[in-house]
Formats: sequence, structure tokens, C-alpha cells
Amino acid sequence: MKNNINISAHKEKILIFFLFLFSLLINQYYGNKGIFPLDSFAYFDTGFRILLGEYPFKDYWIIHGPFIDYFQSFFFIIFGTNWQSYVLHASFVNALLALTTFIVLKNFKLNIYLCFVYSLFVSVLAYPSSGTPFADHHSAFFSLLGVYFLILAISNEHKLYWILLPFFFCFAFLSKQVPSFYIIMSTVVILTLYSLINKKFYWIKYSLSSLVLFVIFLMIMGKVQGISFSSFIDQYILYPQTLGAERYNDIDISVKNILYRFKFIYIVALPLLYINLKKIFFEKNYLKEKDFLNFLILFFLTFSLILHQILTKNQIFIFFLIPILTAFTHINLIKYKQTPKFIIILIFTVCLFATFKYHIRFNEDRKFHELNNVNFHSAVPAKDIDKKFSGLKWITPEYKNNPEKEIISILEIKSYLENDKRKKMIMTHYSFFSIILDQKLFYPTRFITSHGVSFPVKGNKYFHKYQDFFIKKITENNIEVIYTIKPVDSYFPKELLGEKCIKSSSINSILAAHLILECDNLKSN
Repeated sequence: MKNNINISAHKEKILIFFLFLFSLLINQYYGNKGIFPLDSFAYFDTGFRILLGEYPFKDYWIIHGPFIDYFQSFFFIIFGTNWQSYVLHASFVNALLALTTFIVLKNFKLNIYLCFVYSLFVSVLAYPSSGTPFADHHSAFFSLLGVYFLILAISNEHKLYWILLPFFFCFAFLSKQVPSFYIIMSTVVILTLYSLINKKFYWIKYSLSSLVLFVIFLMIMGKVQGISFSSFIDQYILYPQTLGAERYNDIDISVKNILYRFKFIYIVALPLLYINLKKIFFEKNYLKEKDFLNFLILFFLTFSLILHQILTKNQIFIFFLIPILTAFTHINLIKYKQTPKFIIILIFTVCLFATFKYHIRFNEDRKFHELNNVNFHSAVPAKDIDKKFSGLKWITPEYKNNPEKEIISILEIKSYLENDKRKKMIMTHYSFFSIILDQKLFYPTRFITSHGVSFPVKGNKYFHKYQDFFIKKITENNIEVIYTIKPVDSYFPKELLGEKCIKSSSINSILAAHLILECDNLKSN
């Protein structure tokens, strides 16, 4: 008997090791396969800026992702300031998610080989669609880790799970406000039901204590780094609400948008829904059972993530729900004695097909980064730009037919900026010049978009606050010239400083210089 236990434990360790290694390597591979500059470099320079003593909210305007910046700076410290350590950040989260999925499924006594397979599918459909750190992914995945710890806490009632629970939700919220906010609110509802129905309130002291400690830590860190509470509220809480209001008004309520796009998620979840609805109506006191709470947790998680995708109108990235929901459907079908075996096989087959389908579409074809119509054989080594990009195969949607041309343009810009010894600011989608030049370049925001997603534009009620913030960065750091790199519009500096404060000139086809002149706008700040 003891030998059997040892053999089983040995097999489990081998599966966990392989799962961890596979989860790391698959994301590391796809994170090096093409890029979408605006998204792919979103946290590259900002992670480096933390190491230079520049901080979010204080030194650059952000509307999401401070946790990702700090976490990335940690990877840079440990593994060096280079592209591979940047991708490793996302790979680590992918591996963490896969391993936690395995642990949670094993908690429900599912066969360890099935736990392994479903967790493997999760690792294929989770972070590789982006490959690099991305706010929506981080927010969803840390929310999912919070949900996993909630399931474990309710199942095992161990105080450690209750203590860790708030940390994951805080990490999720500080990665991006949504979908984490939806999932946090649904968790509050579930915990209220859990406490009232079961008369269990002991968890509050553990979770509340860790939450309070986390908030105190954030306040101390903000104070030390000179980040004001008002700047956090303006940038992270109030301004994003103006964007959310616009999106609620533009929701596409159609069969294609709400049903067809998520069809495989619905298909694998239907048996789970059927079994639980039947138990609700026909089993006495089922609402008090842990199985019902687990179902409710999964229902709210799925609803929250689908709602987020509908509102953001971005590329879909939540197909990792398919193997998770299939696994829990599988667990419930095994418990439900009347289930024909072919139903379980059918659901598993749907999951396998969907995993393969979305792996090809989002990992191989890189659809999430708009690279699905690209010939990857045309990609060129990004180390031609700088050795810090070693391993990255450079090809972008903008220059998909001629990546060499883009590389040449970037090298020209790199050389020009390197030779300019003035205090300068850059506004670009190529957010990597601080790292490859090893300079402070004072980006005013994480990235520049024309539609007001990254910072308030004219017409938004927070525009003047951003304008004051921008001018303050110019004067505090004695900036002499601002560079814009297309597709960033060269009109932005003029809009923020005024026509009389800027003298613009074109350096080449994509680089423009904006010399800062003496004017009243700057003197008043």
C-alpha cells in the first residue's frame, strides 16, 4: 500500500514538473513570434523606468497596469533588462495558472491524468495568445487565481486560503480595473451567501486582516515614492469611468456578438448548468451545499469575463475558460450517476477540438496581435535593432510585407536619439527606446492613442488635468525637445502645450522633432 502511494506521488511530481516546463516554454515560444508594437511593448519601458526611480501616476499617466510595471521590474532585476525576461514574466503567470488549475482539479478527486490534460489545455489557451504581459490577461488570470483560492477556501476551510484570497484580487485590480471588478463584486455576493446560509463568519478576520495589511503597504509605498492619492484616484478610478460610460452606450447586442463568438464556452458549460439547475429544484437543501457555491462561482466568473469581452470589443482571449469549464463539467458528470459515458467523451472531444482550433488561430496565427494574415517566414531577427531583443522574430502588422524597412527606420531613430544629448521626451508606440539607449526619455504616458484610451484628449473633462500633468513633466525635467514617431500624431505636443510653445520639424518619414519654446503656458507651471 505504501509503495502504491509513493508511486502515485512520484507520477504526480513528474506531471507537475512537465506541466510547469510546458507552460513556460509554450508562452516563451509564442511571445517571440511577431509583435504588435502598441500592445507588445506596453510594459517594457515602464518596467525599466521603475528601476530608474520613475513611478506610475507620478512620472507617467496610466489608467491600468501599475502592478504589471512593478512585477516586470522584478523580472528585470532577476533576469536582466532584455526581451526574454519580459516574455518570461507572462510565461511565469501562465505556468502559475496551469499549476493552480491542476491543484484545484485534484482537490475534487479528478483523475490526475485528466487534471494534467485540462491544465495543459489551459496553458495553451491562456497567456500564449498575447505572449507578452498584457493588462486584460493579468487582470483575468489573477482574478481566476483568486477564484481558485475561494473554491479551495470554501472546500477545505483552511485559513491560509482565506489569507491569500485578497492578495490575488488586489493584484488583479491593480493590473486592470475590469474584469477584476466584476469578479470581485460577484465574490462578495458569494461570500455573503456562504456566510448567511452556513452561519460561518470566521473567514472575515483572516481576509480582512490581509486586505488591510495590503492597503497599508500600498499607502506606505506610495508615500515613499511620492505618489499622491489624488493622482491615483484621478488616473485609475475617475478618468477610466468616462471611457466605460461610452462603451456601455455602444454595446453590440446581437446573436453573433453575445452567443456565436463564445459558443464553445456555452457548449461545455451547458451540462454543468443542467445538472445544477436540476439539483436546485429537486434536491432539498442543495443551496446550502458547497457544490452549489462552486457552480455559482464558475457561473459568475464566466459571466464576468464574457461581459468584459463584449464591452471592450477587443480580440477574444477568454477561451481558456473552455478547459476549465469542461473539467468542472466532467467532475459533475462523474458525480451524476445517470450520465451516459458517451456524454463525457463528447464534452471532452469538444474541448479538445476547441483547444486545437483556438491554438491555431491565436497562437500559431497570432490573431490577438493582428498578425493572422502575416507570413512569418518574412520575420527578421530583432537583435538587429539591439542585442537585448535576441530571440524575438520581428514582424508587425504595419510592415508585414517588409519588416526590414521598419528595422532600418528604427535604427535611424535610435542613432538620431543617441546623438541628441538634449533632455528629450518621446511619444511613440515603440516603447523600448529607454531600454536600448539606457536613458530617461520621460514618456508622458504608457502609450499614445488618438481615441483617448491611454490619456484624456480634448473634450474629455479630465483633459486639463492631463495637460497640467504633461506641462509639469516638461518643466520639472527641463525637457528641450519632444519627439513623435508615427503612427503617433505629431499634433499631440501642440494640442497639449499650444501652437506658440512648439516649433516642429520633420526628421524623416516617421520621426518628427518639436522644439520647446519659451511661452506663458510653461512659465505658469
